[in-house]
Amino acid sequence: MQRNPVAWFEIYVDDMPRAKGFYEQVLDVKLEKLDSPILELWAFPQSRSDYGASGALAKMPGVVAGGTSTVVYFSCTDCATEGARVAAAGGRILKEKFSIGKYGAIVLAYDTEGNLFGLHSM
Repeated sequence: MQRNPVAWFEIYVDDMPRAKGFYEQVLDVKLEKLDSPILELWAFPQSRSDYGASGALAKMPGVVAGGTSTVVYFSCTDCATEGARVAAAGGRILKEKFSIGKYGAIVLAYDTEGNLFGLHSM
């Protein structure tokens, strides 16, 4: 494989307005509605020329939110900044900012739908 292994991600949610508001507040971004015939998608901002993958919040009948087997990490300048916004946005912190050695630092948190996600900075 000659490219990064992740091309896209979806975070499944039960309450789209609540989840959308949470991520917009914590990450200080605006999500964009994507057209899809079978599910509701709100995409995170993306740049095709920058490092990393983009993705969306997704809502589809029969798919329940709240799984923790896959963790999506959002890139941050200082993950403590976004981490400080989690509780006010309706989520909760699992682990405050901590070092992962030469790979930077992370915060682990739960969103309003019960999904575990990470915030990463160098």
